[in-house]
Amino acid sequence: MRSFRLVLAAALAFGLASTTLAAAGDKLTIELKSGPVVIELADDVAPNHAARLKELADAGEYDNVAFHRVIEGFMAQTGDVEFGDMENGFSPDRAGMGGSSKPDLKAEFSDVPFERGVVGMARSQSPDSANSQFFIMFAPAPGLNGQYTVVGKVIDGMDNVDKIKRGDPNANGRVIDPDRMISVRSGG
Repeated sequence: MRSFRLVLAAALAFGLASTTLAAAGDKLTIELKSGPVVIELADDVAPNHAARLKELADAGEYDNVAFHRVIEGFMAQTGDVEFGDMENGFSPDRAGMGGSSKPDLKAEFSDVPFERGVVGMARSQSPDSANSQFFIMFAPAPGLNGQYTVVGKVIDGMDNVDKIKRGDPNANGRVIDPDRMISVRSGG
C-alpha cells in the first residue's frame, strides 16, 4: 500500500511538473507605484529569455519603463528599453517598437499555457524576434499557447498588476500617460 502511494504521488508530481513552471526558479521583483510584483522565471522552459530579463533588470535597463500597451481582460505589455524609458528618451508614439542593444532571441516555445499571471515575451511577426519586451497576462489566452515564449509567472503581487492603468481599447491598448516599472531587479 505504501509503495502504491509513493508511485501515485510520483505520477501526480510528474504530471503537474509537465504543465507548470519550475518551483524554484530565479525571480525578478518589479516595483510598481501600487507595490511589488515578484515573477518566478522559467529558467528550465526558456533559459535564454530568462537570462535576458535578469541581465537587463540588473543593469537597470527596465527602470522607469512604461507599460505602453495594456488591454483590459488580456495583458499589460512593457519592457521597451529603447523608446519606453519615461525618464530618458521616452517616445509615446514609438514605445513598443524598440528593444535593447542585445540581439534578438530564438524562440523557446513550450507547452506551458498562457494563464492569468503568466509572463510572455513580446515579439514581431517573426518567432525569433523577442528582445526585451514582455507582457503579463490578466486572463487566460489559449490562442497564444505555443506561439509566444513563456518566460515566467507572477507568484506574488498580482493585485498590483491588476492596478496598472489600462489603455484605449480602440487604439490596441495604447496608454496615454502610462504607469511604469519604477525598478526591476533579480531576486525576490
